[in-house]
Amino acid sequence: MGAGIGGHTRAYQGKTDVWLTPPHIVKALGPFDLDPCSPLDRPWDTAARHFTVEDDGLMQNWAGRVWMNPPYGPETTKWMARMAHHADGVALIFARTETAMFFEHVWPKASALLFIEGRLFFHDASGERAKHNSGGPSVLIAYDEPGKCANLVSLATCGIKGQFLDLTMQRKHYNDEQ
Repeated sequence: MGAGIGGHTRAYQGKTDVWLTPPHIVKALGPFDLDPCSPLDRPWDTAARHFTVEDDGLMQNWAGRVWMNPPYGPETTKWMARMAHHADGVALIFARTETAMFFEHVWPKASALLFIEGRLFFHDASGERAKHNSGGPSVLIAYDEPGKCANLVSLATCGIKGQFLDLTMQRKHYNDEQ
């Protein structure tokens, strides 16, 4: 059964929900102090410290610059709320810009976005690149504490192909016109 207009079918019907960020993405943006959503087994590090599902990264104390590729699906909103509250790091999620999650935790709180050109090919837990792309557009989201812009600058200068959007300038322009 296919999906109609506005419908959705899951492109990947696999044995795992563990998909790793392509290493070139983390390398271009790093280094990071913490990855609170790290898989149990990983072929490369994404940060100096890692929390896995066994640690329950949502409940742990986050410190420093955070890299986050959260579990995709219903749990994503909880992770994005936590990242927005932490306000120091970069998240990678699908570019579902119309969702309540985006309107609550990204548009009003993030400092910058980098909409990645094309669709990413994630990697499985062994490090092998997936045979198929992610099935949707991805976005990198920078969060910075007020008055700081290290993560914004990281997205702007990382060299990852895509469209960069400085949300701090957008908000300033909007507020100036009010």
